[in-house]
Amino acid sequence: MRGTSIAGVLVVIWLIIGAIAAGQRGYYANEDTNCAHAGTILVTIVAGPLNYIGANPKVDCKLPEPSK
Repeated sequence: MRGTSIAGVLVVIWLIIGAIAAGQRGYYANEDTNCAHAGTILVTIVAGPLNYIGANPKVDCKLPEPSK
């Protein structure tokens, strides 16, 4: 039981560090959000501390256009 609580705390700390990295890169300031921008924010948060050792994850996605 104690091992799962420690793992949970480590996951939360990991994600907080990733959220801080996304903020330092200015990802939250952009009001024009699209699929690629939201995906980049998400993978930056998931990458956590890896952002500080050189990881710079980017997402490029294109959503299908609706038929006319």
